[in-house]
Amino acid sequence: MPEGHTLHRLAAAYRQVFGGESVRVSSPQGPFAQAALRLDGRPLTSTEAHGKHLFLGFGGTADPASTDWVHIHLGLYGKVRFGEGPAPEPVGQIRLRISTADDTAHADLRGPTTCALISDPEKQEVHRRLGPDPLRDDSLPEQAWQRVSRSGTTVAALLMDQKVLSGVGNIYRAEVLFRQGIDPRLPGRALTREQWDAVWKDLTLLMADGVRDGWIDTVRPEHTPQAMGRPAREDAHGGEVYVYRRAGLPCLVCATPVSAGTHAGRNLFWCPACQPATPIGSLQYRP
Repeated sequence: MPEGHTLHRLAAAYRQVFGGESVRVSSPQGPFAQAALRLDGRPLTSTEAHGKHLFLGFGGTADPASTDWVHIHLGLYGKVRFGEGPAPEPVGQIRLRISTADDTAHADLRGPTTCALISDPEKQEVHRRLGPDPLRDDSLPEQAWQRVSRSGTTVAALLMDQKVLSGVGNIYRAEVLFRQGIDPRLPGRALTREQWDAVWKDLTLLMADGVRDGWIDTVRPEHTPQAMGRPAREDAHGGEVYVYRRAGLPCLVCATPVSAGTHAGRNLFWCPACQPATPIGSLQYRP
């Protein structure tokens, strides 16, 4: 499933290609056809992302202050493809197609979990259900900290809970915990405020890099292939990482084999030496 930086990139791309223009909207696959008809010919006035959710805002309603929103969640299989020139004959499951009025560009959305037309109040309800997003200027890390610091759930599970923190997926989860030397199986309430602040700050930087570059790259300069004289990583996700999908390989920092397991239904990766079990009070935390 795409992580949050991908949705912010898509919001920027829709805004750059279609922002402010009256556009043609259709649903070749059919399920979104009635909503597409309502939006066809109206201007795309706003785009934004919150975590793994994308919102496309259309103006041109009778009420100038009102906006209709297309709410998109890509899920596991959703993809957006932008193209230049007239849109070709639709092939496959295209849920939403947006084209410029002069046929200079188009974008096709395929296979999303969610593609729905919603009102302003409904959009606000989606935001209300989501935790703070490290890529949004209006996010408050304190909200997430209050939930994390009171929870007996593991830090690994909390970082992936979109009600706690939005936009973080398995890659960012594994990598930020490694970079901060935190055992992913540590209970949230055992995390210090200093550790949480470091995690949040690191996520804002790493995810902003992801928006800029289009891939997830988390290694520090001294651990790049060039600096270490090692082969570059070959993976469909791109970018250089410390532990994600590196089970059994030597840690780039200490050479200890990277560990892997399954936690809350998702793969978990960590270095047992760089992310040791943490003493809690007089007891040693044992996962």
